[in-house]
Amino acid sequence: MSGAMLGLAGFGLTLVLIAFGFPVAVAMALVGVGGFWWLNGLMGAGFILGSSPFEAIFPYSLSVVPLFVMMGVFAARAGLSRSLFDMVNSFLGHVRGGLAVTGVGACAIFGAICGSSLATVATMGRVAIPEMEKRGYDGSLSSASIAAGGTLGVLIPPSILLVIYGILTQTSIGQLFIGAILPGIIGAVLYGLAIIVRVRMAPHLAPSAPRAGWGTRLATLRRVWGVLLLFALVIGGIYLGWFSPTEAAAVGAVGAFGLALLSGELDCQALWGAVRETAGLTGMIFFILIGASLFNYFLETAGLPSALIDGIEASGLSPAMVLVLIMLFYIILGCFMDAMSMILLTVPFLAPVAASLDFDMVWFGVLVVTVAEIGLITPPIGMNLFVVQATQPHLTQRMVIRGILPFILVDVVRLVLLAALPALTLWLPGKMF
Repeated sequence: MSGAMLGLAGFGLTLVLIAFGFPVAVAMALVGVGGFWWLNGLMGAGFILGSSPFEAIFPYSLSVVPLFVMMGVFAARAGLSRSLFDMVNSFLGHVRGGLAVTGVGACAIFGAICGSSLATVATMGRVAIPEMEKRGYDGSLSSASIAAGGTLGVLIPPSILLVIYGILTQTSIGQLFIGAILPGIIGAVLYGLAIIVRVRMAPHLAPSAPRAGWGTRLATLRRVWGVLLLFALVIGGIYLGWFSPTEAAAVGAVGAFGLALLSGELDCQALWGAVRETAGLTGMIFFILIGASLFNYFLETAGLPSALIDGIEASGLSPAMVLVLIMLFYIILGCFMDAMSMILLTVPFLAPVAASLDFDMVWFGVLVVTVAEIGLITPPIGMNLFVVQATQPHLTQRMVIRGILPFILVDVVRLVLLAALPALTLWLPGKMF
């Protein structure tokens, strides 16, 4: 068996192990070490087992991960989700379907602070869905709007997936963050339009509501000024060159800690819980990185990336066609895997292909994370669909899936726009100081 074929077989075996319930880190590590053993013998496998785990988590750039995780944990524990929902609702709640649009907008803002899609859906689902149902909204619309809105937390910076992609491909994390801003805003706008169009076609899904006065709007804005200031400071600091991404993460973590203190929600027990949650999430990410590092050693030794590049060059396919095939591959894979697993499993051998075709790696990274978003809400194993149902057990999976289809459609539209117009991603990074 050639090295490239062995690499493909290893990739398939990893998918099978994950499908049978093996943790992602364990599946990648087992296949990586086993494949390297096959190619280089026991001594070679022992060498990478001794060196790869340290090399995987040693880089200074990885310090951004626990800091952004801590920022999200403190933001969630500060009780900011309700205030954000009330603020967006005061501006949009009077529109028919406005509460669902409010849910998407609140998810976008909270996701920008939290950085985690699953945490955003779990937090906002408990706040927004009961409020929508109390106002007479259909369960399929309320649940789907939160499941879809939560995916924006993956893309809008700070994003853990963008950090991981940047580390894997040696791409500037700051440029990735800034490049994701416009695509994230476009995603939120398209989700809002999808809700409005759907409600106009089926008015029974969402009743209208009275318009809030400016006094109410200003009062809700005062309750979230800290969140908006923190987001502006972190992202604006990176854009203006005041902070590196790691320094911005530290500023964000301290700022979120301060907001949690001011909210009065952070007693000693909550602080200890936040520290434990941060350590647990960071440890999970680092273990997956170790597994991915072992797996990548195997793929590189097998020569899979270079074989793919040679095969594409020999096929005569245009770069645009190759990009379409890569995106279709991610959409299909997203039906069965979570976003982080997809990126860690595939970027090491697809990034060299993208580089060989002269794709801008910031643009390609935003496209990859956008497709990972689609996977989060794609049946049958879209993670956000299960999380939103867990927050409201009376909802059925069939109901959530029925409501999510319009959001998947506009996600495809957004993906086409970003692929056809790279300037949507690259304009802001080109203006960075």
